[in-house]
Formats: sequence, structure tokens, C-alpha cells
Amino acid sequence: MALITLHHVTVGFGNAPVLEDISVSIEPGARACITGRNGEGKSTLLKVMAGLIPPDRGEVLRDASVRVAYLPQDVPEDRPGTVREILTQATHDLERLHIAEAIATRLELNLEADFNALSGGMRRRVILGCALAKEPHLLLLDEPTNHLDIASIKWLEGFLATAPFACLFITHDRAFLRAVAKTVYDLDRGLLSGWDCDYNTFLRRKAELLADEAVYWEKRSKKLSEEEAWLRRGVKARTCRNEGRVAALLKLREEFSQRRTQSGTASLSLGNAERTGDLVYRCENVTFGYTPEKPILTDVNLRILRGERIGILGENGAGKTTLLKLILGQLTPQSGHQQLGSRVQTAFFDQLRGALNPEATVAENVAEGKEYVSINGVRKHIFGYLGDFLFTPERARTPVKALSGGERARLLLARLFLNPGNVLVMDEPTNDLDVETLELLEEELANYGGTLLLVSHDREFIDHVATSVLVIEEGRVTTYPGGYSDWQTARARQQAETQKTSATRENVPAVPSQPKRDNAATRLSYKEQQLLKTLPDKIEALETRIAALNEALTQPDADYAALSAELSTAEADLETSLEQYFEIETKAEALKH
Repeated sequence: MALITLHHVTVGFGNAPVLEDISVSIEPGARACITGRNGEGKSTLLKVMAGLIPPDRGEVLRDASVRVAYLPQDVPEDRPGTVREILTQATHDLERLHIAEAIATRLELNLEADFNALSGGMRRRVILGCALAKEPHLLLLDEPTNHLDIASIKWLEGFLATAPFACLFITHDRAFLRAVAKTVYDLDRGLLSGWDCDYNTFLRRKAELLADEAVYWEKRSKKLSEEEAWLRRGVKARTCRNEGRVAALLKLREEFSQRRTQSGTASLSLGNAERTGDLVYRCENVTFGYTPEKPILTDVNLRILRGERIGILGENGAGKTTLLKLILGQLTPQSGHQQLGSRVQTAFFDQLRGALNPEATVAENVAEGKEYVSINGVRKHIFGYLGDFLFTPERARTPVKALSGGERARLLLARLFLNPGNVLVMDEPTNDLDVETLELLEEELANYGGTLLLVSHDREFIDHVATSVLVIEEGRVTTYPGGYSDWQTARARQQAETQKTSATRENVPAVPSQPKRDNAATRLSYKEQQLLKTLPDKIEALETRIAALNEALTQPDADYAALSAELSTAEADLETSLEQYFEIETKAEALKH
């Protein structure tokens, strides 16, 4: 028997229905995800199932004994009380308080901690604990991975995979979706379709469906044009045949008038800024803590070069945002030395959306009362610019407080992309974005000409964008080349080597160590000195050539094969040159001490 059933449910908020004639049943044990673009009504559908929004038409059937728990998209900003008190309020049953405490233990929550003093990620864990403490038959999760660190996300994946209840969720995290969902419900233009398959299969089948739909409407459009032309030439309406043809034309017109097309695709384009020097940021032996006796970061040594795209990973509270603030110069280290490079212009994307004025309109938040904005030297009307981020003129006049989470994320991108600077700092930019916009953002950041510092718990996003990662563990910052998957592989290799070394030591008698003669060079070789002088010019020339090749590839008469081959060679040469320069400069710095 179904846990909950929707029969012909329609919900609208003044214009076209957000949900139109939706019929769906959620069975016990379901593991399903709702996909769709921002604004399609995914959160509305969950709220209807949770009983928070009544349908305009249709009915929601649910047995009174079925317990439904709902995790909202937003984290409460102000909720007085300790974690224990909030979990107790959520259960509404003191006899089940031990369940809440057990869940708090699994989520590593301090029951006596003040909720308002917690980080965004820890607050998210508390709200998740409130939902789980109800022992639901059906758990509804709206963006459950927002503000969670990777360890918590992986724990949630495993928990949901074996949980005794059904689960229906919305997420932008593709790795989470692939790990958990067994069924996909796709919400497209108000209509819901179910796909009993994994996410990758769904993507392939949906692409095929949209291609077939495009062919169908292309044929219907051609037919309509032909019939309209025939009608304009004059009709002898007395004949039965012509009367039938006119009726068919009227029906075809009605079909087109009722058609709901997909909304446009966001158009993301980062502005240009003056290039920084080769060195963007450097710190040596930096230690920082908000109290002297409890440092968050310890003995950090870091060098960031122009053009690097760095992902910053670590558990909630590890110090990721603190490291960003040190780099931005917003914090002063307790000890150690840090230096910002020349001509650095930073732009910051805040995960808490603090830069947005909730009372002002979308347009006012971006243009501050101006009618036109400038992007890459091109003057553009504010409504046209916001249209690139899928805001209609009507939506551009809407106060920010009325926007969905995804719309707020797109609005913050619109603000940021006007003046991205040459060092782009992004703290959890993927929260609430739909997958399509997320993939466009990935592509734009991968081609960004400046330096990128990125905090994200989205594993695929880090893999697709970052050229290296900084991992913060127990106050220490370690650099790894590549993305999240490369770090996991490197860590697994290190652990295997450590275990192998430990096993060898246990089985082999200890040998007294002999002093090792230091044969290290006391200065750079002549070749290294020459490379240190010539590599910066070579790197700059390669970057200029790569930019020119990318521009040439956009021309309609481009020789794509030849240009692509040259581009691959130039990019490989650039990567080799950067690594060589970094290695020699690091050696030179070490020889100074």
C-alpha cells in the first residue's frame, strides 16, 4: 500500500500552474529524487506532500498512521535553545527522546551546544536530526547536502541506503544522487514523469525524449506555417473538405497556444580584469586562532600562483572559511608571515548570501538603481543582463525575500560576474543551483583566466573545476594536485604505504640509523637560475597564445582540428612550465634559510 498518493494535483501562484495535474504514489522503501530546473516547483511538490501547502485542485491521500518528516531547504538563522531542547521539541514525545539522542551521537552533535552558536553545517545536522528523530515512514529532504561537509554527506548516503523508511529528496549533488536514488521523478513545465532507473540512464533517456520532442514540434510548426499560408490565399469554405481543413488549422493553433516550452538556458560570462603578478599569495609558518590558546590553523605554508584553480576541503569547523579570510587579508595571523601578490583584485561569493538585501528587488541588488550595467566593456540594460541568469523583467522587480534558494544563488552569481576581479573566492557556490546551471558554472570557471579559490563539498564540482586541492585536517593544510578523486587516491596510497612500512618494521629487527651525509646543493644551478628568469615570460606568452586560440575556435571559419591540436600542446606546455617554475622557486626559497 502506498505511503502517500497525489491524484491530479494542481498548484499555482497566479500565473501558469507550477504543478499541473500531478499524480504519483510513493511506496514503502522508495529511494527517489526529484529533478528539474530552479523554479519548476520541486520544493512546492515536497511541501504539498508534507501537508504545508494545500493543492488548488486534486487530492492528497495519506493514512493517518503514516508519519512524514520534512527537511526544509533553508537553515534557520535564529532558533534559541540547545541542541537537546530543539531535538526534544521535534519529537513531541519524551519517551522517544533516547532516539533523538542516539541520532545526535551518530551525527556527532553536542547536545548541550547553543544552536545559534553553531556553524551552518552543524545547524543543518541538527535539523536533519529533528527529522530523523520522528522515526518517519517517509522522509522528505530538500537539498539535504547543503552546508554538510563531505564526511557527513557520505554518512548520509550510507544511512539512507539502508534506512527502514522511504525517502524522496531534491539535490544538486550529482554524486549523492547517483549513490542514493533508485528512481527519478522529473518535474518539467509543471508535469511530473517517473523514471524507474538510475540517474545516468535517466539523463540519456531524457535527452532522447527532448530530441524527439524537438523533431515533433518542428514538424508541427512547419505544418502550421503551410496551413496559415493556405488560409491567407483564400478558402472556399462551402466544401466539406475545406471546412474540415479550417477546423484542423484552428485545432493546431490551439495546440500551439497551450504549448509550454522549456525556459531558456542561463548564460554565464565572467568579466575580465587586470592580470595579477605570478605570485598571488604566499604565507610562511602562519598560525591563527580566535583565541590564543586554541589555534584553528597551525604552521601553514602556502604559495598560490596566478591561474591556479584551488579547491579547499575539510570538515565543518576545520578552518576553510578562516583560511579564505586570511588570504583575503580580513584576518591577521597570530604568528608567521603572509604576503599578497601585486595587482590582486578579489571578488567574494558568500555561502550565506549576506551580500543580498532581502527587501530590495533583484534589479536593485545588482544595478543599485542604475538602468544599465557594463560587462566586459559592453553596455547592457539591467533586464537584459538579468535575463542571462533566467530572471524575467517581472521577476527582476521582485523582492529578494520572495526568491527561491536557487534564484538567490543565481542572483549572487549575477552580482559577482559583473566585477569578478582577477582572484575569485567562492564559498559554497553550488548550494541550491539546479544541475544545468551548475554545469554551466563549471564550464565558465574552468575557462576563467584569473585565480580561483573554491570551498565546496560537491565532489564532482571540485573534480571538474580544481587543478589542485588544499585539505585542512587538524589545523594542518596539505596540498594535493588534481581534484577530490585525486586526493582520495593519493590518501589511499599513503595509507597503504604507511601500513606496509609498519608491517615491515614489526617483522624486521631495528637497525641503528647512521648519520646521512648532506649532499644538497647550497645554491641554484646555472640552468635553474636561467629558467627562473625566463619562465615567467614564457608562461605569460603561453597564456596569451591559449587565450587567442580559444578566441579563434569561436570563429565560424575556424580550422577546429588544427587549432585544437595547437591548443592542447600549448596547455600541456603551460602546465609543465608552471610546475617547473614552482619547483625552482620553492627550492630557491628553501636555500635562503
